Amino acid sequence: MTDIFIKSFNRAFYLDRCLQSIYQNVSGDFRIQILDDGTPKKYLDKIREIYPEVQIHLSESYDKKGKAIEENLKSGKAINGFEIPTKFWFDNIKKGSDYVIVTEDDVWFTRPIDINNLKNQAQKFDTHLLKLGWLGNEGERKNLNLNSISEDLESAQPKDLLLMNKTLMTAFFHNYYKFFTILYKLKIVDNLTTLKYWSLNSILMGFYKKDYWLEIWKEMYGKVDEKKQLINASVFYKKNKKNPNFISRLKKEAMKTTFQSSATNSYHEYGFDFDVNLCNHLINEAWLNGEFDAMENFPKDFSLPYFKSFLKDRMNLYEFEKWAEQFKSQYRQMGCEIE
Repeated sequence: MTDIFIKSFNRAFYLDRCLQSIYQNVSGDFRIQILDDGTPKKYLDKIREIYPEVQIHLSESYDKKGKAIEENLKSGKAINGFEIPTKFWFDNIKKGSDYVIVTEDDVWFTRPIDINNLKNQAQKFDTHLLKLGWLGNEGERKNLNLNSISEDLESAQPKDLLLMNKTLMTAFFHNYYKFFTILYKLKIVDNLTTLKYWSLNSILMGFYKKDYWLEIWKEMYGKVDEKKQLINASVFYKKNKKNPNFISRLKKEAMKTTFQSSATNSYHEYGFDFDVNLCNHLINEAWLNGEFDAMENFPKDFSLPYFKSFLKDRMNLYEFEKWAEQFKSQYRQMGCEIE
């Protein structure tokens, strides 16, 4: 049995899409566990009705986040999206199976995979992270030694990473004592060097050996500290770098995410007159009433005209389109396929 963990917050319409995609595309022995941080009860009740076998766990901040959603809809007060239930995630995943998939509500499976086969191959090749998707970003290929190891998997051994102890990796990522600056002046690193370390991690689309996921996410202290994640991953990988299959990936991506929605404005506040929470509320309500099809345009993201049709009477669509385009442009610049 393999656990599929879904971190969720207030986008029941995307959560439904995620769950439908699992049942449509994932075969084998698996159990779905939702780790929710504030989705209003009426939406979770509908999820429970549709998927009675799915386990839903509520964070300690669930009630607080629910009240924040209500207050936002009444007064427009911003939701603090920087309060992240990392301990809640960590504690639940720690109790999970030896191998886990950890994803989020706005991610979905786009083609069939056999989870038993993935587990068997991960064990055979001693793979700690098997990437199921990488946002279409093939630019990272130049930083990897890619070698076919089976019909559907390839090893993805990182190239040219500086691997040091935790103290030095911390100084490197935070430029303590001008450590990164010195390396830069010596032309040992450049402005793109730190991005290469993402070859060791996958926040949304990873099939993990649980111990490695726990190592990456330890000591997060209520926030998603990406530098700390990469430091933790680097230190752990240093001990295992002789394993060419430590990081592997599917030869063909099997997961996709959205580039036109967010759980809160906190990470995507671009100065436009657009409230993500109101947007999510309007579509959640349409979904609850059976008016919104969670699989519209699948396996691609929801079409923009479809999204807009549920917002047109309550929101400035021009501002929404500008916000969505800004969101997409960030990922285009990183080499991701956003359509």
